[in-house]
Amino acid sequence: MHDVVIVGAGPVGLFLAGELALANCSVLVLEKDPQAASPFKALPLGMRGLNAGSVETFYRRGMLPRLLDASRADPRQVGAHPDAHEPPAPRDVSHFAGIRLDAADIDTGALPSRLPGPAMEGIMTSLEAVTGVLQERATALGARIVRGAPLEAVTQDDGDGVLARAGGHDYRARWLVGCDGGRSTVRRLAGFDFVGTEPLFTGYVARVTFDDPGKLEPGFNLTATGMYLRTPFEGHLGMMDFDGGAFDRSQPLTREHLQTVLRRISGTDVTLKEVHLASSFTDRAMQTSTYRNGRLLLAGDAAHIHSPLGGQGLNLAIGDAMNLGWKLAATLHGTAPHGLLDTYTTERHPVGAAILDWSRAQVATMKPGPNAPALQQLAHDLLRTIDGTTYVHRRTSGLAQYYDLGSDQPAVGFTAPDFRFGDSSHLGDLLRQGQGVALDFTVDQRLRETAARWKDRIRYVPGPVADDLGFGALLIRPDGVVAWAEGHAPGPETFQNAVTRWFGEPIA
Repeated sequence: MHDVVIVGAGPVGLFLAGELALANCSVLVLEKDPQAASPFKALPLGMRGLNAGSVETFYRRGMLPRLLDASRADPRQVGAHPDAHEPPAPRDVSHFAGIRLDAADIDTGALPSRLPGPAMEGIMTSLEAVTGVLQERATALGARIVRGAPLEAVTQDDGDGVLARAGGHDYRARWLVGCDGGRSTVRRLAGFDFVGTEPLFTGYVARVTFDDPGKLEPGFNLTATGMYLRTPFEGHLGMMDFDGGAFDRSQPLTREHLQTVLRRISGTDVTLKEVHLASSFTDRAMQTSTYRNGRLLLAGDAAHIHSPLGGQGLNLAIGDAMNLGWKLAATLHGTAPHGLLDTYTTERHPVGAAILDWSRAQVATMKPGPNAPALQQLAHDLLRTIDGTTYVHRRTSGLAQYYDLGSDQPAVGFTAPDFRFGDSSHLGDLLRQGQGVALDFTVDQRLRETAARWKDRIRYVPGPVADDLGFGALLIRPDGVVAWAEGHAPGPETFQNAVTRWFGEPIA
């Protein structure tokens, strides 16, 4: 019997497999596709954006150099200079409904506190690069991946196990996590409620050969009948056709159909000579009411789907895996406090719901109609202001993500600043093994003694840092979220309560 069976070897499944294997859990990943490689994962169709929060997550698990290499990204465009005393101003900001924003308009004073570190910006990458890095890590840590094994059935025992049948074989585990995408078999077989809104458009992404590419403008192009996108990749085309999602997966994606849609949306007589690859999607926005049903859990697109506008899907999935991994591992090892695993749903469900609404708002802004130009002009004007640009950056960068942990301390519930120590190491280096971290800048002996009782789950780090931002001590969860903080007069009793809340009872 395995500790965990994960269904789906995409980014969320592989990230979660690595997290659980890092915590010495036995992990089996079942994947229906026989091969890992796919032209839809490689550039240009597999192009994805990782926001700064996701890049920070890779950094905190020691995968950032490998990710940058696989993505062909310049480290100098991602991290701060090693000797920097202040974090650099953001160099990029996402779009909203195709409206590009100027990073110079971001009010950095309105953002959560940050410190210079190796992960400061988002990057453009591909599904091929991300899954390659994550698979390498998961298998190196001992996770097993079985391909060509589509899930056929899943049942929960009355006792403490789950039985999964896949590819004609039975697999038993203590827990099963569905990371098998928007059409999740786990979600369907387990009977999770999946509710939301129906689509307004059919979207297309394709690699084509144009006969006359000069007839199409580069970048996002919002028109009276939809939207088309041309990226710097030769022949890379995206479209949104507001047909109520009627065409998606209903008919073959022929050259003639794609050309007809493109001509109607672009208002040109552009000709497609050849279609090499193409796929369709919609803006259907759905979410399960809970991410857990007994010993079955969902993560990533299995738990929530939405349009790819703004590039939030991959980032949302990685956040699910980072949040779930350490909590499920603690539950398996018997160290988790009561209710810890339930916080996976209570913390991540609101994040997912907010992303779905963010997607819906963009679609509503882009939808053609007699009132559309007025709404689009209003959005354009608002997003040309400092407040508007800053708001979009907070919503899309991943750095302002917040969990309500019931504390009045401003830092609690946010990702921790990347404190730098005297030996030039950073907080991110301390999180690589997936443990909690107790930072004690005042070197309080009582706090040290308290932390020592949880030394199997928490790494205690005393001493000053380059900039303590006014904190005396912090407790940081394995996912990098601040769980507790105090000023320069830390209270060990409050610290002990926080540790017990998140890490269970101490060593006897």
